[in-house]
Amino acid sequence: MTVQLNPYLNFKDQAREAMEFYRSALGGELTVSTFADFQAPVEESEKDLVMHAQLISTKGLVLMGADTPSHMEYAPPAGFSVSLSGDDESELTAYWNRLSEGAEILEPLAKAPWGDSFGMLKDRFGVSWLVNITASAA
Repeated sequence: MTVQLNPYLNFKDQAREAMEFYRSALGGELTVSTFADFQAPVEESEKDLVMHAQLISTKGLVLMGADTPSHMEYAPPAGFSVSLSGDDESELTAYWNRLSEGAEILEPLAKAPWGDSFGMLKDRFGVSWLVNITASAA
């Protein structure tokens, strides 16, 4: 049996926009289901909000997200980061560049003391991202 660990991001009325942004940044197939799709008990004004969204990239990255309805407590993202890492410099740099659109750059993507390239940003939806590009062995 396979087990996966997938980031699941919660938003306040921005899940659709955020997940579409992540699809544009990471590529892949996005599926979106609303509260109305599942006849979930929410306020009438929240029926078209996202109950569940799932992005699966061609590289196997999986990112999930949903809106938080008004009857549930919402807290902005804090205390965690979504991390992208590997040795494909061109692909990871492209992810960084696309995620950087409208982001607050906390640490520019550059060579780090440990030899890899590393950067930190907070995207326009308040989600913290880390990108680490493994240094070549040469």
